[in-house]
Amino acid sequence: MRKVLVVGGGYAGFYTAWKLEKKLRTDEASVTLVDPRPYMTYQPFLPEVTAGSIEARHVAVSLRRHLPRTHLIVGSVVHIDHAHRMATVRPADGPEQELRYDTIVITVGAVTRTFPIPGVADDAIGIKYVEEAVATRDRLLTAFERAATLPPGPERRKLLTVTVVGGGFTGVEVFGEMLSLATALLKHYPELSVDELDFHLVELRDRILPEVAAEPARWVVRHLEKRGARVHLGASLVSAENDHIVLSDGTEYDNHVLVWVAGNQSNPVVARHTDLPVDRAGLFRVRTDLRIGTPDAAIPDAWAAGDNAAVPDLASDIPGGSFTVPNAQHAVRQGKRLAKNIVADLRGRKVKPYKHHSLGAVATLGLGKGIFQYRRIVIKGPLAWLMHRGYHVLAIPTWERKVRVALVWAAALFYGRDIVSLLSVQHPRAEFVAASLGARQRWEVGEPTEPLAAGALAQSAASSGTDKATAAAPRERSG
Repeated sequence: MRKVLVVGGGYAGFYTAWKLEKKLRTDEASVTLVDPRPYMTYQPFLPEVTAGSIEARHVAVSLRRHLPRTHLIVGSVVHIDHAHRMATVRPADGPEQELRYDTIVITVGAVTRTFPIPGVADDAIGIKYVEEAVATRDRLLTAFERAATLPPGPERRKLLTVTVVGGGFTGVEVFGEMLSLATALLKHYPELSVDELDFHLVELRDRILPEVAAEPARWVVRHLEKRGARVHLGASLVSAENDHIVLSDGTEYDNHVLVWVAGNQSNPVVARHTDLPVDRAGLFRVRTDLRIGTPDAAIPDAWAAGDNAAVPDLASDIPGGSFTVPNAQHAVRQGKRLAKNIVADLRGRKVKPYKHHSLGAVATLGLGKGIFQYRRIVIKGPLAWLMHRGYHVLAIPTWERKVRVALVWAAALFYGRDIVSLLSVQHPRAEFVAASLGARQRWEVGEPTEPLAAGALAQSAASSGTDKATAAAPRERSG
């Protein structure tokens, strides 16, 4: 029985394994999937998680639950030796291990592209995983709580200042959703005013949303500015040290929440730790049938798709051809085609090329606000927002996840967003440790702690003829 190894559990990897389970006979091949996380994140919903419109767990699709026949290893592939059909896996716990395979599918996805800008590594948050979206949301909600206790002035304004670096689809969606959340929060905070909100979108190019035409992109800028935001085009982040933003256009201001979504770069495993061919950008050279190789020759038993594969775009009108855009629309369909081609290859049948005509581009800009473009057709406002929700609730895998997301949206129609911050979840032991230290300090100075416990301890000490210090000693050792 052949061994199929899928590296990466994102869109392409999940759909490849999911469809292989449905198409392969149990005695035909075994499938192993390696990913650092035991779930697939549906990234198009992360902006709505950031705004509290979707429950965080509902955008994470459990790999174990939905891939019951796939052997899952929570870890990372750190080296691929395809010549010997060997992958080096670094699990979450324990030593590295060598994993043999017959067929490999590499869908590891890209990593966030960063630059050595002062302060970014210390303060910025990405929006690539659900944990980052939740942390961003909680930081904004907590900032409102803190700002409401302060008098008007620079400190309060700083807490209500947000900067998003990156004007691509993710950056614009996150920015629009956070602005929508902040504006909606004001009705719960009468101490604060809309004039104190300070939202900045920073984009190095002279336009945002390169996936849509120039005029719709300009409309989005005007729309965001009408809602009170500031869009800095042709500007870059120079420094973010000490919560102080410095932009290349001379703008400076104090900032509280910094979100970094300034593009992706090749996964280092793909670019530097494999004997398979990559191009100058560090992407796998992929044929139209998704096998790694050149148009003239394919490398046997090696396949790739997703953000780290230069997949020829057969639907492109560009003379000489181009590569598919690294987005969810392509990754999902590439995963499905991968599974079909792998099964066909195992059974000695002819594989087929990947070809997909774009369904258009749609983005959410906040609750009830959006933009959609398909060729020359442009739709703006609530209808585009509904199209965004409708498309993605259909696109998220499994009916279980579709139902959960739809139910949360339905509840929000009647009760609005959930505005409770759980920032303390990021430090779950803080209260316990503080209580333990406080109890120890009170015992050291001879003060009672909780009355019932102190009384019980005193009674126990009196009956045994011991003093307080002796009675307290076991508590101190266990604290």
